[in-house]
Amino acid sequence: MFVWIASYPKSGNTLTRSLLASYFFSNDGIFHFKLLDNILQFPIKNLFLKHGVNVSDEKEVIKNYIKIQNSINEKNSIQFLKTHSYLFNIENNPFTNLNNSLGVIYLVRDPRNIIISSANHNSSTHRNSVDNMISGKPLRNNKDDIWTYAGTWSGNYNSWKSFKSLDKYLLIKYEDLITDKEKIFFKILKFIHKLKKIELVLDKKKFQKCLDTTSFNQMQNMENKFGFSETLMNKNTGKKNKFFYLGPKNDWKEMLDVKLKKEIEDKFEKEMKELSYL
Repeated sequence: MFVWIASYPKSGNTLTRSLLASYFFSNDGIFHFKLLDNILQFPIKNLFLKHGVNVSDEKEVIKNYIKIQNSINEKNSIQFLKTHSYLFNIENNPFTNLNNSLGVIYLVRDPRNIIISSANHNSSTHRNSVDNMISGKPLRNNKDDIWTYAGTWSGNYNSWKSFKSLDKYLLIKYEDLITDKEKIFFKILKFIHKLKKIELVLDKKKFQKCLDTTSFNQMQNMENKFGFSETLMNKNTGKKNKFFYLGPKNDWKEMLDVKLKKEIEDKFEKEMKELSYL
C-alpha cells in the first residue's frame, strides 16, 4: 500500500522524497538523484499509457485513477507516491481509496514563499503564481503532460485532513523541516513504521548520511554538476531554471509585493492562522 507524500507544489516534497529515498532505497544513506526513481509521481502520463488509457480524454484518465493504483500496489512492501493533487472526488471518481492508501505525509509551506519558488520554477510572474494559487486551476509542466488537480493552496491542504480521523495523517511544515531536519525526519520515520505496525530500529549511521547528503547546498551542487530531471526550461531564455533556487534564502518579506502579500493573507487567512503563518 502507498504512503502518499502530498503537498501543494513547491512545499518541500522533493526534500522529503530525497530523505526517504536515501534511507529506504540505498545501502549507505548517501543521496543521489537516481534514488528518486523509486518514488513515483501520481498522476503521471506513462502509467496511464502503459495500461491503455486514452490520455487525451481527461474524463477517462480520472476514471482510471483507482485502476492504475491497484495495478502498481504492492501491499506488503513500503511504497511511496508523490502527488500535488488535492484529495478529490470528481463525478464519483475518487483520487484514491483505503485499499491503496496506508496514510499520508502532508507537506505545507507558507504560501507567500511558495509564490517566489513557483514563479521561478514556471518562468512566471508573482502575479500569475498568485492567480493560480487562488483559482485552483489544473496544472501541468508542458502540453504533453496530463493534468494535476492541485486545487487552491487551502483546498489542497484541507482535503488531505480526511486521513486525520483515521490516524493515518502526518502534517509537516516545510519551515520545521528546514530548521530542524533531524527531528522532523525521525518523526517521519516513526510515522511510517507506525503505519506498517512495525518497530522502528533506526540505522543511525545511515540516518546521519541521509541528513548530510540532502542539505540544500549539496543538492544545489548536484544540480549544477549533473542536472535535475524535474527542472523546467525557462520559457523566456530557453535555458533551464534552477530547481534548487533560493532554499532557506527565500524570504517573501523582501521579495513579494505588498499588495500580493495582502491578497494571499486575505484569501487564506483561516488556514494561515491555523498554521501560525499569521
